[in-house]
Amino acid sequence: MTKKNQKLTGRFISLEGGEGAGKSTQIESMKKYIESKGKKVVLTREPGGSIGSEELRELLVSGEQNRWDPISETLIMYAARREHWIKKIQPALEDGLWVISDRFSDSTIVYQRYGKGVSRTLIRNLHSLTLGEKYPDLTLILDIPAEIGLKRSLNRDKETSTDNTRFENMDLSFHKRIRDGFKKIAAKHPNRVHSLNAEKPIEEVTKDIINLLSKTFNTELNSV
Repeated sequence: MTKKNQKLTGRFISLEGGEGAGKSTQIESMKKYIESKGKKVVLTREPGGSIGSEELRELLVSGEQNRWDPISETLIMYAARREHWIKKIQPALEDGLWVISDRFSDSTIVYQRYGKGVSRTLIRNLHSLTLGEKYPDLTLILDIPAEIGLKRSLNRDKETSTDNTRFENMDLSFHKRIRDGFKKIAAKHPNRVHSLNAEKPIEEVTKDIINLLSKTFNTELNSV
């Protein structure tokens, strides 16, 4: 059997949320927990994750807010995602590894559709063209009010002196649409997508995540 047709035996988890929701902190805790169960874990992110995708990331997260037309932005997102999938995610899953991605396709639906008005049909067709029907096995959304998340994010950006603040600099109404969009996705896909209260203390959010992982992947993570 060629690698192209090889079955994906690993697990794919995405972590979503608005700016400042705490994804970077929680993704490390998820990795430690899954590794404690004897699994090998690959951490990655979007946009980015592979060499070509990271180059495209710089075009997306830096510069002026109106740098890209919304449809152009969506096309770049899916070019990066396609590269990310074929160069990093798919090979890892074929090797039986667990992949945790800081953002995946749900972010495009939320940021470009709900945030910027790109049509659902265009995004759905792009996904089908570039990835077929491939989606994460589990998606966790860290839900937090836009005002709180943006404050956290801006404080972080000052500490790291980053210039990659294009999305953070968009107005509050945009970020409120993002939060609403994530809520709609969670309601529409209750079997795959779960929303968690990220206003809680970090330790409590971690506990909630671990409980969900344990429940969703009970056989794989809790077998003796």
